[in-house]
Amino acid sequence: MRNLAYLDPGSGSVLLQALLGGVAAIAITGKLWWHRLLTLLRIRKPEEDTAKAVPAAPEESGQSRVS
Repeated sequence: MRNLAYLDPGSGSVLLQALLGGVAAIAITGKLWWHRLLTLLRIRKPEEDTAKAVPAAPEESGQSRVS
């Protein structure tokens, strides 16, 4: 029995793109879960604690507000 399957270059490109997209998705998911695991084990501080509050900018005009 002859095998008459044929993959043109466009099909190969789609398959390669799907494979690389899957690898990228697995890498990003792994990175996110790794960060959560380190936070859970208290190896790394949560994002809220590491972010510093930015103080409000002082008024530049020198005029005081009148209510």
